Amino acid sequence: MHAASPAMLLTSVVTILAIILYVVIGGRVATMRGKHSVAAPATTGHPEFERAYRVQMNTLEQFPIFFPALWLATVYFTMIGWLAPALGLLWVIGRVLYMQAYMTDPSKRGLGFGISFLAQLALVVLAVIGIVMAWTVVTAT
Repeated sequence: MHAASPAMLLTSVVTILAIILYVVIGGRVATMRGKHSVAAPATTGHPEFERAYRVQMNTLEQFPIFFPALWLATVYFTMIGWLAPALGLLWVIGRVLYMQAYMTDPSKRGLGFGISFLAQLALVVLAVIGIVMAWTVVTAT
């Protein structure tokens, strides 16, 4: 049996939370489609549907940056093992705030977006630092 590090276990939990959030966001889009009779494949219609759809698409647009950054930071930035999963959790919280604000009033989405953006940026920075540190160890031997 493979022994996972605490950081990897925490990152796995954050990964599952992000996936669950995306399923919830997708469910909200489906609900708004039905509520406002927006037949697929239409992506425009009632403003409430459009807001739910934009939350889903914006979150999907962030995944190709978020997930690799989260895992690269977890694997390579080992100095503070809990930091990458904590930033990942912060990203999830930011996306929840973004979703709630966007659905209520799109002009208020800035706080949630800012939290998730900064958490994601910090993950990229940690990943780069960790990879550079690992690279120097590998090339020094």
